[in-house]
Amino acid sequence: MYHGDSPAAVKFRLAVILIDFLVIGFFVAAPILREAGKVFYVMDGLIALFLMLDLAARAWAYTDIKDWLKRPVVWVDLFILATLLFPDFLGNFGFLRVLRLWTLLNSDFFWRTIGKKFDDTRVEETTRAISALMTFVFVITGFVYETFRGRHEGITGYLDALYFTVATLTTTGFGDITLPGNWGRLLSIVVMLTGITLFLRLAQTIVRPHKVKYPCETCGLQKHDPDAVHCKACGTVLCIPDEGA
Repeated sequence: MYHGDSPAAVKFRLAVILIDFLVIGFFVAAPILREAGKVFYVMDGLIALFLMLDLAARAWAYTDIKDWLKRPVVWVDLFILATLLFPDFLGNFGFLRVLRLWTLLNSDFFWRTIGKKFDDTRVEETTRAISALMTFVFVITGFVYETFRGRHEGITGYLDALYFTVATLTTTGFGDITLPGNWGRLLSIVVMLTGITLFLRLAQTIVRPHKVKYPCETCGLQKHDPDAVHCKACGTVLCIPDEGA
């Protein structure tokens, strides 16, 4: 079901991806939904059960468990699961659960299911760049909300934290909400520098000429122009299939 190409397997993976997006939406809205009390914690438990079953199934379906554990996205997912299973110890890191968006949109599971025609294309590159930017925005927003809410008069709600993050990330700097102290200044600097980098990456992905993934047999260069006849690095003759363009 996780690796097959049958209609049933594809439908199964699409259902898992849909649930994943709902879970990510819950993570984004968690600071607001937490006020619901017991209902919130019941949802937390159900999501923990879903992630546990999903990770266990993926590990079982993978041919080499050791190789599977070497993947960074797996460790991110395991940490997210840990924040759900041990809220008393890791509850302060709950804002990192939004990293699930990054792990989902950077997984082979997602692109193999959505459609192979988008794999290794500009669509995939742009989606990955957007996911990195959006994940960064919501992670920083969650951090600011959890750290400065109630300690700084400017951060009274989640929207205030989101407003500060976007204003700082875009270097607009309205100035009506600023974080106090040296730590606040350092965080603002990190947000601005990282935000500029992520925006530039997104712009480059959209504007720069598209290249296809076709490893050179001689030097190993991974990407080439769609109509390339020779490797740009070593001059080896290439035979890029038309469907890779």
